[in-house]
Amino acid sequence: MDTGAVTLIEGSSFCLSEPGGDIASGTPQGLFYRDTRILSSWRLRLDDEEIEPLSVMVPEPYRAVFLGRARPRPGQAEATILVERRRFVGAGMREDVVLRNLGNEAAACVLTLRAEADFADLFEVKEGRVRLQGQHGVEHGDGVLALSRQWRGQSRGVRLAAEGATGAPGSLTFRVVVPPRGTWEKSVLVTPLVDGVETPTSFPLERPVEQAGPVVRNTEWLETGPKVSVGDEALAATLSRSRRDLGALRIFDPELPDTPVVAAGAPWFMALFGRDSILTALMSLPTDPRLALGTAQVLARYQGRREDPMTEEEPGRIPHELRFGVDASLVLGGNVYYGTVDATPLFVVLLGELLRWGADPAAVRALLPHADRALEWIERYGDRDGDGFVEYRRATDRGLVNQGWKDSWDGVNSADGRIAEPPIALAEVQGYVHAAYLARALLAEDAGDTAGASRWRDKARDLRRRFNERFWLPDKGWYAMALDGDKRPVDSLASNMGHCLWSGIVDAERAPRVAEHLLSPELFSGWGVRTLATSMAAYNPMSYHNGSVWPHDSGIAAAGLMRYGFTRHARRVATAVFDAAAAFGGRLPELLCGFDRAEYDLPVPYPASCSPQAWASATPLHLLRVLLGAEACLPHGRLRVAPALPSRFGPLRVEDLPLGDARVRIELRDGRLDVDGLPDGVKLTDEPCPCSVAGG
Repeated sequence: MDTGAVTLIEGSSFCLSEPGGDIASGTPQGLFYRDTRILSSWRLRLDDEEIEPLSVMVPEPYRAVFLGRARPRPGQAEATILVERRRFVGAGMREDVVLRNLGNEAAACVLTLRAEADFADLFEVKEGRVRLQGQHGVEHGDGVLALSRQWRGQSRGVRLAAEGATGAPGSLTFRVVVPPRGTWEKSVLVTPLVDGVETPTSFPLERPVEQAGPVVRNTEWLETGPKVSVGDEALAATLSRSRRDLGALRIFDPELPDTPVVAAGAPWFMALFGRDSILTALMSLPTDPRLALGTAQVLARYQGRREDPMTEEEPGRIPHELRFGVDASLVLGGNVYYGTVDATPLFVVLLGELLRWGADPAAVRALLPHADRALEWIERYGDRDGDGFVEYRRATDRGLVNQGWKDSWDGVNSADGRIAEPPIALAEVQGYVHAAYLARALLAEDAGDTAGASRWRDKARDLRRRFNERFWLPDKGWYAMALDGDKRPVDSLASNMGHCLWSGIVDAERAPRVAEHLLSPELFSGWGVRTLATSMAAYNPMSYHNGSVWPHDSGIAAAGLMRYGFTRHARRVATAVFDAAAAFGGRLPELLCGFDRAEYDLPVPYPASCSPQAWASATPLHLLRVLLGAEACLPHGRLRVAPALPSRFGPLRVEDLPLGDARVRIELRDGRLDVDGLPDGVKLTDEPCPCSVAGG
């Protein structure tokens, strides 16, 4: 990706451009709608000359203002024409072009917008393998330029419309006279067409911008969520940025337009991803249960119903990735790809957490059949060999080789660097299944099904026993990363153990060794927990999964450490991640290089990180909750708050925290905790709920 590019996102549209506002041909830049690039070139010229960039401002995720100046007018030494491009992205794009004449004479000029559209698939663009395919068409007239492509029985198009422009193949042209000290302004609407149907723009000309859908949704998101104030300015900026970025990453299923879900990350993953979206929903759930509930509801809509090796769909399986481009069937076998081993148990975990935090009870109950279908998948398809562990092997050569969160081709390897052979049973996935069984037990108990609750708890207990027998490596003192196809331990020292702590599958007597390893110099970089220890043969701090630091991974490890009572360890991890966020201006990247903090004064970014990225954006909010020791269990009438915030963060105040139908206030000042607004029947405690005691 072009690191200097300006990224704007809104729903299923995003735009990458130069800092001056142009979209450069032959680059990954462009305007994208539903996984298709509908503008591959967008260049503004004044009298056939480029505009000199001055500044760019991005006040909102969907809006930017590009300032530039034109070349000096004939006979003048200094430029007098200021060019302002106000860009709004949403269901296509609107661009308002303003020319300001700062001179004392009227300025006559010709303004031209040149546009191209290759209608390339998003991943073709990302991977640099764009090929012009299909039959391309161009139509133009007064104020209109329309570009289209027919391919594989589908049609994609884009319509550019501007009053007063002259349309020609590839351009819209305006003949302009700007009065002295005056302005001239025109709006250009860029509208996508899918199979001949025009998508209504999010920013119509007849409606004030402040009343447009994206503006209203963004304002509501920022105004209705919890309000956090904290003494440390850097932490306050990070929490504010996280909240804004999560709002920007919300997308809406066209068939459920009022149901928000969270996309995986910008710019290339503005789509629902099973694992990414669920983990993000779990980490940010106290911020807005509606986002977590919407994510669960939409994933349930696409839950697998049949067996299809091309897409790896299986009955009950939660999808990995939803894509809507014309090329999706070539890349994934269909619009929905199911090749993930962990989204299905995590889906059940999400339903349990929704119940704990008081989401709409009727909506959660409506998802129970989907939870049971997911658990059926776990035991039938997830454990094909019947050894009691969930493993994966891709169904065809199209699928992902590795189907856990470390899904790069070399992401699962032994201490000596050998790549693990499938089917692979990942340690953290067994933990997710354990947590799913406990979540289903709580859901059963809440429904009055005591026998069912007992049965699911027994399953969790049995899995925990078998996991600790098979995955623990007594000679090394840590858990294997996985079991390979021959049921041999994949013995590398890796961050996966942090997820096992988070899920509660680790035996209490072994947890101290795990905590010690996670904070050892081999795994802890000073900016977070490395994915792979420095002592492993495959370690590379600049790799994607073999020694890098992923903020969400560290956040999950911190939650696991806190769950087992390792408060000091959890605080070290959390503050390290907060320090990294401050170094990046408040926005955590998807991942960073695993170099030690003692080696370089600042964290080293990984060059191809998504930004913003969903679970990285959710991590600061999640870590604040971890340091507050905040856990809800409304079925048992409890809110636990056991603060462990470092004194450097100063006083903390959280208002309007949603908990069932109530809004809770939590204030921590000078070591004193004050909580009010609890729902009826809920009591404050500093002890964990017995239903979630770690290792129990």
